[in-house]
Amino acid sequence: MNLSEMSSLKGRDFITTQEWSREEINHAIETAVHLKKLKKENKPHRYLPDKTLFLFFFDKSTRTRNSMEAGMTQLGGHAHFISAETSQVAHGESPKDMGIILASYGHGIAIRHDLVPGEGNAYMREVAQHAEVPVMNMQCDIDHPFQMFADLMTLREEFGDDLRGRKIAVSWAYAPSYAKPVSVPQGLISLMTRFGMEVTLAHPPEFKLMPEMIKQAEVNAKAHGGRFDIVDSMDAAFENADVVYPKSWGILDLFGKPEEALAIAKNYKSWICDAKKMSLAKKEAIYMHCLPADRGSEVTDEVIDGPQSRVYPEAENRLHTAKAIMALTM
Repeated sequence: MNLSEMSSLKGRDFITTQEWSREEINHAIETAVHLKKLKKENKPHRYLPDKTLFLFFFDKSTRTRNSMEAGMTQLGGHAHFISAETSQVAHGESPKDMGIILASYGHGIAIRHDLVPGEGNAYMREVAQHAEVPVMNMQCDIDHPFQMFADLMTLREEFGDDLRGRKIAVSWAYAPSYAKPVSVPQGLISLMTRFGMEVTLAHPPEFKLMPEMIKQAEVNAKAHGGRFDIVDSMDAAFENADVVYPKSWGILDLFGKPEEALAIAKNYKSWICDAKKMSLAKKEAIYMHCLPADRGSEVTDEVIDGPQSRVYPEAENRLHTAKAIMALTM
């Protein structure tokens, strides 16, 4: 496979899926499929020899950090992990200075900055403004594009490339662990409507998403023959769904006061994905989650470990789609 056939992606930032055309997204997924095959066959695929990627984390990570680090190794390059709290950013170093300097050391900068609405995406864009290498979003306050590409790849493996008319239920679910970012549900409603899916969003009244992302989903659905609806119960969202994607997220106005958001969330402990709710979806429906899932709160073991669950293939695809983005842009 000739990765240079879409040379316009070389040097491109990867900050939201919306900024990539459907043609570019399709090419990235096709590249991920190719790279997955090569890995399964134990065939070398060092498309990024001697390249360096800096991984800058303001938040914790398992799948994202390890898919990026392993992916760069398999592509022949190297990834540096940087924790924001142990870097000079903790002392006030500007995104401009960090971007210019790291760009002079390597070939790409990836950033996770997801827990403060209004900050993460803006920070990445400021770095990108000054960095002469691709800047990649490993999850911000608005979108989680690497996860979205893995989800799209997983859906296509399950249902084929044409997802038009397939219903996906994107639902809030209860979790006691912490007030989680809103970027995954926002990324789902934004991307899946672009591929003709019928997207139903469900959440309690306090757990709204960003208005601009709701508007984007509406525009995308209208432009691409999809559908976007908002309901007020998990049951309503799951009805006749092909895909269910229930996960927790926080309250936009309370990310600075997470204990208040968690206290409100306790009113909705019934928002759990269990066998009864799964029975509302189609018989062949699949369960997805970006992980980690709060077992016993967001979802029962019966569901996440059951035959309808696709969380492990979905998590594996984080590696292949991450490699595709890095190989195409760096």
